[in-house]
Amino acid sequence: MPSDKKEIYLTFDDGPVPGPTEFVLDELKKHNLTATFFCIGDNIHKHPELFKRIMEEGHTVANHTFNHLKGWQTSLSTYIDNVKKCDQEIAINSSSPVVSYFRPPYGRITRAQIKALDNKKIVMWDVLTRDYDATLSPERCLKQSLNATRNGSIVVFHDSIKAEKNLRYVLPKYIEACLIKGYTFTSFHG
Repeated sequence: MPSDKKEIYLTFDDGPVPGPTEFVLDELKKHNLTATFFCIGDNIHKHPELFKRIMEEGHTVANHTFNHLKGWQTSLSTYIDNVKKCDQEIAINSSSPVVSYFRPPYGRITRAQIKALDNKKIVMWDVLTRDYDATLSPERCLKQSLNATRNGSIVVFHDSIKAEKNLRYVLPKYIEACLIKGYTFTSFHG
């Protein structure tokens, strides 16, 4: 994103999931921050109250497919149907009939899929925290994430069981370190 301001776009993929998502929401609330949650439709379906809490607390919700599909391994029609199914799940559980933002799982998407999703703003990232990597120590995860952060960074954490160990250590320290460095946090809107 434009780097003329000391702004960071904090994003969370793969939720909502009881435990990790609640932890993230509590941490964001402590600092009065908003973020963008790239939600999996099936998780919204399983945890609608948690999804509603994300929205009630002023965060942006976005589409991350219904089943966390790998774009390069999925046919065009199956992929687009899965994105639409996630949109429908969001619409059922919110007052927002249109979700503008989309993030392809694994950052993998074909040109045909991009073209078919021309009504979406596809959001990638420049800081992948790798919080989901069990071989990465929480300390190293934090250090690498902070070292990669710069003005306009789009940072990806995961509110998932797989990422929970690193997430619980890294997120609070990451937020505090960035605030000390004078960064502000923002979310995608619209």
